[in-house]
Amino acid sequence: MTSTIPHFIGGQIDESASLGHQDVYNPATGQVSGRVALASASEIDKAVEVAKAAFPSWADTPPIRRARVMFRFLELLNANKDALAEAITREHGKVFTDAQGEVARGIDIVEFACGIPQLLKGDFTDQVSTGIDNWTLRQPLGVVAGITPFNFPAMVPMWMFPVAIAAGNSFILKPSPTDPSASLMMADLLKQAGLPDGVFNVVQGGKETVDALIDHPDVKALSFVGSTPIANLIYQRGAALGKRVQALGGAKNHMVVMPDADLDKAVDALIGAAYGSAGERCMAISVAVLVGDVADDVVARVAERARGLKVKDGMQLDAEMGPIVTAQAHQRITGYIDKGVEEGAELVVDGRGFDSSNTGEGCSEGFWMGGTLFDHVTPEMTIYREEIFGPVLACVRVPDVATAIELINDHEFGNGVSCFTESGKVAREFGRRIQVGMVGINVPIPVPMAWHGFGGWKRSLFGDMHAYGEEGVRFYTKQKSIMQRWSDSIEAGAEFVMPTAK
Repeated sequence: MTSTIPHFIGGQIDESASLGHQDVYNPATGQVSGRVALASASEIDKAVEVAKAAFPSWADTPPIRRARVMFRFLELLNANKDALAEAITREHGKVFTDAQGEVARGIDIVEFACGIPQLLKGDFTDQVSTGIDNWTLRQPLGVVAGITPFNFPAMVPMWMFPVAIAAGNSFILKPSPTDPSASLMMADLLKQAGLPDGVFNVVQGGKETVDALIDHPDVKALSFVGSTPIANLIYQRGAALGKRVQALGGAKNHMVVMPDADLDKAVDALIGAAYGSAGERCMAISVAVLVGDVADDVVARVAERARGLKVKDGMQLDAEMGPIVTAQAHQRITGYIDKGVEEGAELVVDGRGFDSSNTGEGCSEGFWMGGTLFDHVTPEMTIYREEIFGPVLACVRVPDVATAIELINDHEFGNGVSCFTESGKVAREFGRRIQVGMVGINVPIPVPMAWHGFGGWKRSLFGDMHAYGEEGVRFYTKQKSIMQRWSDSIEAGAEFVMPTAK
């Protein structure tokens, strides 16, 4: 019997489902593992009203007491991190060790949010003018919401709600209906940590739920992570309604391999960054830019490793890659591979034919695919221009680093990029001249740590502020400036000129 995955509103499980239910699958077996409730505007109205009612007292709670709730949540997360990782593997398909890493990176943000008293400190100027002092403070926005993707059902929500809640807001999470169980586990841990009812809510659903969140007048800010077309729509629509919006979109992340690079380490990096989590990461490397005469050697090495990938059920601890998240995603990725062949790229390794006979590990059911490798890809090809979001690596050959930089800067996306080199000069020039938001030098997946903030450039980010870090604190708060003086320092008579420092 399949379980029902409900909402969490006002500190309680809420099983209402105005729009019915959607099946949740185990990607390794292809079998339905649960049914998630789908909310309409009525459930959103309920969640917003509860969150709005909880906001005033939570916003007035001293930051140190809010931080103590985060500390207790941190303890509970660490005690339950493997159970959370297992739930992710069962619904997403990523290997268990990768899911553990996802939870660990989410925990980093919670640790950062525990420092909220320091992060909310304002500035003070004594005697900014005669008898006048001036200071700033940061105050929460109210009810804020996060709309998160399937590929990181724990980490991406934790990019948002720990900072938002610690800063004094109440929060509504709308997770992906593909793998929704992690959201309820985190909600339960927050309740155990002593978070007041209504400060954190989970509303399950699809497009209709998102529309209702965007349109609700009492939702003051929206954070979104997903594809670029949807990110752009949410940003435009939310901003037009006067909301603060942070929308992280798609990516086409390149890794440049220079002739002086340590090729063993570069190939290791390509294999892990291209095929880890079945390529279903916004920071996955999907294009290898091979400079000069390293191309043949790198392609041959990557091909050998790609053919030998341990593609297994993610709960097997030696698995390197699990299944694709859904049948629809599998079909989409297959279509891109077909398109690459049609447009003339050289298909070196074809992952479309993967089945259980490849490994003997019982993968005959489910949404399975092997690693795919293309060579001689050109910038005009669809597999170069568009985000595939699957285990497909495209190799582009260029003569020099200047051409590599120009190639990358010309792409519409600017999320992440990497350069493998032993040259300090190349590393410095690459880092300065590349038009990408997150840059790795001999680091294949340069996801910033919790206190630095995450976000790309160009059509990979809509909005002015990156996720988490100090910019996350700014996103979830508004600055107030206060100037103060006392009557005995005020000169007699009206002043009709612009005030100036005296």
